[in-house]
Amino acid sequence: MDKQAYIDFLALWKQIMIILTVASAVVSLLIFFTYKFKYWSTKDFKTRFDLASKSEVNIYLSTFYAFGIAIFFFINTLKTETVELSIVWLFIRLFIGICGGTLIAYISFLIFKYYYPGPLSKKLERLRYTPRINPQTGNRMKLLSEAEEDAYLDEGQQAEEDVFSVDYDVWIDPKTGYTQVEKYQGHLTAQECDRCGFQTLRLVKEEVLSEATMAWDGEMEQTYKCSYCNRTKRKIVKISKKVRSDMAQGKLIDDPLTYDKRLEVIKIQIYGSKGKTKVYEFQNLEQAQGFLQEFDIEKMSEEFEPEV
Repeated sequence: MDKQAYIDFLALWKQIMIILTVASAVVSLLIFFTYKFKYWSTKDFKTRFDLASKSEVNIYLSTFYAFGIAIFFFINTLKTETVELSIVWLFIRLFIGICGGTLIAYISFLIFKYYYPGPLSKKLERLRYTPRINPQTGNRMKLLSEAEEDAYLDEGQQAEEDVFSVDYDVWIDPKTGYTQVEKYQGHLTAQECDRCGFQTLRLVKEEVLSEATMAWDGEMEQTYKCSYCNRTKRKIVKISKKVRSDMAQGKLIDDPLTYDKRLEVIKIQIYGSKGKTKVYEFQNLEQAQGFLQEFDIEKMSEEFEPEV
């Protein structure tokens, strides 16, 4: 490539990079302000809660990823005079642009993965417990306690709360009796029962049908039971092949009740004197501690009573 052709190429390259920089910056701003408009355009705190809890982290990450791409394109418009000296400088600038864009994306990931969940949790708490207003009269509503709210929940909703899969808030207008029930994710995860439709289908038993060896996978039967309609569901899952100890790269977790990237789930299995067992699953130590704090041994003992 002769000198003039190279200079012409760089001029065209710069024009393209400027256009892409503007386009990426516009996309970044559109993602951010579209979300903000959607968030602030609703005055319902529950809708804001759902929007923020499900989408806010991903929206902010997408915003900064698009901004990082814009930085990459912008860097490739700089120091044109230096780049004209040799094509080597073009590749150096490309490398610096990749480093700049990647740095923005990586820092954003770290912030919204490890720091932002704390402020977001406080924000969600404010949204959840900000006093509601009766849309019919404008009266300030009161949040009922756990004991008081059961009178306003049906049996299925109470069953969901009993297995900690769903948490309901009941707001009432003391002057008119108008009530508003809001549904939130509970401490534990439960599947939706395909019979009654409530999130009360939980794992209650696991039985190994065939042990895994180094030659083939094993099989385990998992039994799920709905605490509301008593629907029982079973499924077969595979147990991965065993790995020789000298080939394994991982290490045992000394204390399973710790935050560890290798830790996927914490299980607490309770054995009753009549042979019954109950299994609870948690994603981290905080959820397990919350369950233990709310654990009611008297209520649990009733569930372990033999069926007549």
